[in-house]
Amino acid sequence: MPLWQGKSKRYHTGARRRISRKHRKFERGGQATETIMGEKKLRVKRVLGGSSKHRLLAASHANVTDKASGTSEKVKIIQVLQNPANVDFDRRGIITKGTIIETEKGRAVVTSRPGQNGVVDAIRLE
Repeated sequence: MPLWQGKSKRYHTGARRRISRKHRKFERGGQATETIMGEKKLRVKRVLGGSSKHRLLAASHANVTDKASGTSEKVKIIQVLQNPANVDFDRRGIITKGTIIETEKGRAVVTSRPGQNGVVDAIRLE
């Protein structure tokens, strides 16, 4: 069953809102894409307006930028160290924005949204 992202049944004051219409298809939301470590797996989804979102289901490499030298490099992800979005994501090894990952070049923090952009971009931590 899809998520619904339309108006609430109540105002911010707590008063009940009069429902003037039913739910609309464009108000539906989708299930969250939880990117894990593994062989690269990508799914393309059509969104409103004919655009597309590239949902990254699994990733084995990340584009890591080194701020000191200003260079970027594609490196292998070794493991997920910490995910501040959800403590359960640490145990399951799910990669989201803000996740700290261990790569071949050292620790890095993910700056992209893999479930929305389809890539894992990261900045190397000193």
